[in-house]
Amino acid sequence: MSKATTNLDMSPEAMRRLGHKATDILVDRAGRLADGNAWDGEFRDSMEEKFLKPPPEQGRPAEEVLEHVVRDILPYAARLDHPRFFGFVPSSPTWPGIVADYVSAGYHINSCTWLVSSGTSQLELVVTDWMRTWVGYPETAGGLLTSGGSAASVEAIVTAREAAGNPERPTVYMSDQSHSALKRAAHIAGVRRDRVRIVPTDEAFRLDPGELARMVAADRAEGLQPVAVCANAGSVSTGSIDPLQAMADFCRDEGIWLHVDAAYGGFAMVTEIGRDILGGIERADSIGLDAHKWFFQPYEAGALMVKDVRHLENAFAIGHDVLQDTVWGANHPNFSDRGMQLSRTARALKIWMSVQTFGMAAFRAAVENGLDLARRAEAYVTDSPILELTAPVSMGILCFRVNPADRCLNDQALEAINRKVLANVFWDELAFFSSTSLKDVFSLRMCIVNHTTTWEDVRQTLDTVSRFGAETAAKG
Repeated sequence: MSKATTNLDMSPEAMRRLGHKATDILVDRAGRLADGNAWDGEFRDSMEEKFLKPPPEQGRPAEEVLEHVVRDILPYAARLDHPRFFGFVPSSPTWPGIVADYVSAGYHINSCTWLVSSGTSQLELVVTDWMRTWVGYPETAGGLLTSGGSAASVEAIVTAREAAGNPERPTVYMSDQSHSALKRAAHIAGVRRDRVRIVPTDEAFRLDPGELARMVAADRAEGLQPVAVCANAGSVSTGSIDPLQAMADFCRDEGIWLHVDAAYGGFAMVTEIGRDILGGIERADSIGLDAHKWFFQPYEAGALMVKDVRHLENAFAIGHDVLQDTVWGANHPNFSDRGMQLSRTARALKIWMSVQTFGMAAFRAAVENGLDLARRAEAYVTDSPILELTAPVSMGILCFRVNPADRCLNDQALEAINRKVLANVFWDELAFFSSTSLKDVFSLRMCIVNHTTTWEDVRQTLDTVSRFGAETAAKG
């Protein structure tokens, strides 16, 4: 029996061919992205027929494998960086950010401790300090980069629980517009499902402070122990912003941790208008941010900032014999002591390289572009005889529906029409947007944050919705 080779190396020439080919594919994709669909997908049966096979015993040329991936796997996805992809919360990553991920993977960086990677640890200190200044935190603040808002939410609630003394009967409060990641985070942190309190919102989808106070008082009377209140700084459905100042006052008086979910809207803080509409965010005990949303980075690039960084280390720092050599670099930060992960990619590198390449003026203009396009879209809908707003425009999010002014239709009929419009655009058009439910009103939803999106992209999409809507309504 011949001995199998253990060689997993490639020659320098083969490495270059594969790398050049991958780069050419990505650059070509970027150049033709706007000409194609914003979404494509395939059913599971078809995908299993192609891929549900045992792993091969013998390999094949790497360039052939790459061609297979590009032809049969990667196209079946949401093109989140497409200029007419308006669903969920999209983004368009910068090329320096993409290259940063490629290079850090090639260097095989684990940004876990100062001993293992002091260079990228220092960059993470720099980038999180940028974020500290953007949100208006004091110098006692600090944080870490995470995989995204979900991980940041878990780490925030765990930190809040520990800061409260790890009570036996904890409760957590959030609005009916809060992201599901916050509910999941509370469960992971040990809060029973029936003790995650959902606070109603007003007509602008902002948390009601009076209801929050009533719920907290009732829970305290029952011997429960509130550990955290979660505020939205740009909810994912409508972009709504909770009354941050009032909530900060309440949490200060009640001795409750205030966490702000700014995963979507937080990077508006780099603009003057963002600092104005998010006033009070600097009073929160912790803030979650996602640079892979409105700061135009590749996934994964979330962040958690805490006003007093010692709270993070109190919650997460645990000694380990195998890591005892990390005493080298004492008084230097080990990011594994600030969160859940030990093995961590070098997330700061892409943010740092992007900012160094383009400068903050360009990022500021890109965020302002999303805000401006949303305002123009709001004016389009307001002036339309076919469309109507279903929520005030906030941040870069437009919620609306087809509701022709010349017809008298109930909500059930309107929902049927709007579902048909959504399906038509979903399958047949070059744009993509999603839907949401706003106090039981089915609404179409466009999130306009991509830095490559133009008014023409937005206008064409709204024109398409108006046309489909008028035709569908006429058919009854």
